Amino acid sequence: MADDLKYLRALLTSDSAVISELYQDTLPKVKKFVIQNKGSVQDAEDIFQKALVQIAVRYKKNPFSINSSFKAFLFTACKNLWRRELNKSSHWVTNDIEEEQFYIKNEDAHVLLEQERLELFQAALDLSSDNCKSILEMFFNDVSYAEMVKDLAYSSETVARQRVFKCKKKLIELIKSSPRFNALKEL
Repeated sequence: MADDLKYLRALLTSDSAVISELYQDTLPKVKKFVIQNKGSVQDAEDIFQKALVQIAVRYKKNPFSINSSFKAFLFTACKNLWRRELNKSSHWVTNDIEEEQFYIKNEDAHVLLEQERLELFQAALDLSSDNCKSILEMFFNDVSYAEMVKDLAYSSETVARQRVFKCKKKLIELIKSSPRFNALKEL
């Protein structure tokens, strides 16, 4: 896909015209997503910038191809980064220390590894049944077992717990059976 290479090369060469196009087309979608998920405009801009850096670092280290459009890939990377930030704390606040830590010497390798882990996790989740996807999404979003019982029409919280356990176990099996898992494990 020629457009995807255009964007990847633009990130590596700091082509401001092409990068501006990404900001115009994709940043508004990222802002909407982040704001709808407990964030601010500043959070969205920070996440967008981190995603651009992350993709550039990963591509520079190990060129890859994108199966979807570059803009969809970028948006997914932003969503994954924001979800990770939400999981780390109830709300992410940018400060100078975090920005400095992001740019430390070993951050490039960390960013690359983190993105590859997220992609492996997402690929395994995509292979899960629709029921397991729903259950795991609820579980990862801290939905109570009582709410799961109501939403999924289970007979009891025990059934919901057992189903979460089985889905997590299946997800772990899918991750560990992936050839990518062994490659990441060696890093």
